[in-house]
Amino acid sequence: MLRKADVVDGALKLLDAEGIDGLTMRRLGAALNVQGSALYRHFPNKEALLDALADRIVDGLGDPLPEADWRRQLYVLGDRMRSAMLAHRDGARVVGGTFAPGLNTMRGADRAITALCTAGLAPAQAGWLAFALFYYVLGHVIEEQALAELPAGDTWRQRIEKLDAEMSTHHSAALAALTGADPGERFRYGLQVFIDGVAQQIDRAES
Repeated sequence: MLRKADVVDGALKLLDAEGIDGLTMRRLGAALNVQGSALYRHFPNKEALLDALADRIVDGLGDPLPEADWRRQLYVLGDRMRSAMLAHRDGARVVGGTFAPGLNTMRGADRAITALCTAGLAPAQAGWLAFALFYYVLGHVIEEQALAELPAGDTWRQRIEKLDAEMSTHHSAALAALTGADPGERFRYGLQVFIDGVAQQIDRAES
């Protein structure tokens, strides 16, 4: 008998093979060798399936964090979320396209909020900053994966360079660094700047 977990497993395999645009209920049914009605017994529509798929992608996000200060814990959490989404084709688009959070998402948020509250923030501010962290990671990975999906021979660099001719010299220097840097290096830099900014907020709250 087809279980709900089997449907999500099959959807994840189809996502990795075809991407989110190729993930349809019809194709999923064919891949699982079942009629569409068997899928709809578990998920009333594709949106419900994507909600479950998003939560599967971030499985492990709420695992225990290392015994360290809150800065290191936030860094590990951000890096963990990025790795989880990069592990699957269009992973960030799936996660970013859902609103109702699942258990794994909530556990990850709980880890971030707990770390920030331990650092001295009130729960409201900790919640806002936890989701600001997740939005940063999500946006960065969406861009990373979109670039990876460009067809061979795409002329995006030439298009950017043509537009850059109308910009300032500062922009040109920044663009060269942006397009030439390793995405992981750019991500880690931004993540550290975010954490440093949070530390300043905490220092001001304590003064």
